[in-house]
Amino acid sequence: MAVKISTGEPGGHNFLQPSLIGPLVDRLQGTIVECNTAYAGRRNTTSAHWQTFRDHGFTAIAPCDLLDEEGDIALPVTGGFHLKENFVGSHLDRYNSILILSHFKGHPMAGLGGALKNMSIGLASSRGKQHIHVSGSGETSFEALMSAPLDDFLESMADADQSVIAHVGAENLAYVNVANRLSVDCDCVDHPAEPEMADIGIFASLDPVAVDQACVDAVRNSPDPGKAHLVKRMEKRHGVHAIEAAAQLGLGSREYELVELA
Repeated sequence: MAVKISTGEPGGHNFLQPSLIGPLVDRLQGTIVECNTAYAGRRNTTSAHWQTFRDHGFTAIAPCDLLDEEGDIALPVTGGFHLKENFVGSHLDRYNSILILSHFKGHPMAGLGGALKNMSIGLASSRGKQHIHVSGSGETSFEALMSAPLDDFLESMADADQSVIAHVGAENLAYVNVANRLSVDCDCVDHPAEPEMADIGIFASLDPVAVDQACVDAVRNSPDPGKAHLVKRMEKRHGVHAIEAAAQLGLGSREYELVELA
């Protein structure tokens, strides 16, 4: 079993801590997996990213695998909005099941990050990440990546999700969102903003659309006045559109039953 997390950009501190996720990964006998980034930093090369695995404590709790250190493979996208193929780390085929273990929070571009983003951008190789950001246009410059139409990018994430679910099999995927350290910034930011609202819990589902929608609703419905900063980020960047697009592709339902466990 692969356990897909974000290793977190060095300098940041909101990523899921090894002490929190270690017992779960151990019980699953899982391998922690990640892919290189498409922006300058300390996770955009294989050697630097392996150092981040070590520095952030993940190699101490479980086997780890950098999925694209030996290249990528193309997965077909069927019936997508923009993409015809999605490039994922070639090591993905080492695994027959995946737990998408995500830190739910805001994001500077996508508005929010949860299961759908972790499965799409997260499993994409460095090349694949850029491919999603520019909606398969073939543009390669950093400027193109940063200036791509927002809704096209969000829809392309849903396209990538479609390819992963079809390749791995919906029955072989599960999703856990940890809604703690609710910064407006992603774990890819090396100096993220501090959270302004309290933690709201852990959400789990076999439906990636439902679990992300439940987290969005939990933030919006929270009585915590500190939620305003995060809600503004999600709405300004139209974050819910990735959820809408994934639902339109039939990847899950935005309607759900929330079962609370003590």
